[in-house]
Amino acid sequence: MRSHEIDYEIKGHDIQLVEIELDPNETVIAEAGAMLYMKEGIEFEAKMGDGSEPDKGLFGKLLSAASRKITGESIFITHFTHRGMGKSHVAFAAPYPGTIVPLDLEQLGGSVIVQRDAFLCAALGTKISMHFNRKLGSGFFGGEGFILQKLQGDGKAFIHAGGTLIEHELNGETLRVDTGCIVGYQEGVNFDIQQSGGLKSMLFGGEGLFLATLSGRGKVWLQSMPIRKLVSQLSPAGPNASKESSGGILDSLLE
Repeated sequence: MRSHEIDYEIKGHDIQLVEIELDPNETVIAEAGAMLYMKEGIEFEAKMGDGSEPDKGLFGKLLSAASRKITGESIFITHFTHRGMGKSHVAFAAPYPGTIVPLDLEQLGGSVIVQRDAFLCAALGTKISMHFNRKLGSGFFGGEGFILQKLQGDGKAFIHAGGTLIEHELNGETLRVDTGCIVGYQEGVNFDIQQSGGLKSMLFGGEGLFLATLSGRGKVWLQSMPIRKLVSQLSPAGPNASKESSGGILDSLLE
């Protein structure tokens, strides 16, 4: 199924949104709860499936829903369709501070592999499926796990990166990355896990025991603030808890 051709505008800086412009009968699909606002003429429906295979039977839809459940996402995908005249708009907001990344899947070879919580929305016709990393080490120590999502199609899709987005083009070299900071990569890129250094560095270096390695050829997208780091920094028991007081040790003794 060819994807619907949609126009878009990304608005904002630290917490972005993407506004999709739809012609009559055009549809955009999105994660449940991602919609910020929609204008007149837009109707939505929650479905089990991304709609890329309209002839898929009930059993196939149930399998798709089960795979989304395994990746930690809602089993339903919301379809937003313009049923009115002229043009109309629907907007989707990022779930936490960061950057929305537009992907032209046709220009990227037809598919991109992303972290399971990175997908935001896409043109109808985009296939969203579960992707397993075949490397055993990546499965055990990959930080975000080895269950990823694959976006396939020839239209536009939008993913979300926490904090600042970093885009790299690999040309045969290897990039070592914090395991939680990978947003996505093209299929020509190999993803693996290796030790972060010697025993002392692993225990006291603060970079964790393992790093992700990205090698080969293709684009990779990284994020400076994955959600797990953000939650850790804001947690009352997190590393910044003691910084709330300017008095340091003296204040602690007086409390």
